[in-house]
Amino acid sequence: MTDTTHEHHHGYIHRKDDYLRRLRRIEGQARGLQRMVEEEKYCIDILTQISAITKALQSVGLGLLEEHLGHCVADAASTGGSDAQLKLKEASDAIARLVRS
Repeated sequence: MTDTTHEHHHGYIHRKDDYLRRLRRIEGQARGLQRMVEEEKYCIDILTQISAITKALQSVGLGLLEEHLGHCVADAASTGGSDAQLKLKEASDAIARLVRS
């Protein structure tokens, strides 16, 4: 596993509040989904909510990936060396995980 703790700020830091707000909204949707199952709501309604949560998480993931490419990968590429290759590999692996999800 790669070390993901660094002394510098990450690319998403300027949008941190936005990401946190979106993740809290997703958390609320997940709690609502649990209630729907507890209350034995209609299957299609539950599946619709699962789809909405999935899309919301994918949106956050794509935003973070874009920030990573534009900041972390771009910075590493400009300095070159092994860090650039590591950042490119991390980004490639992250893209592969997002595509599989």
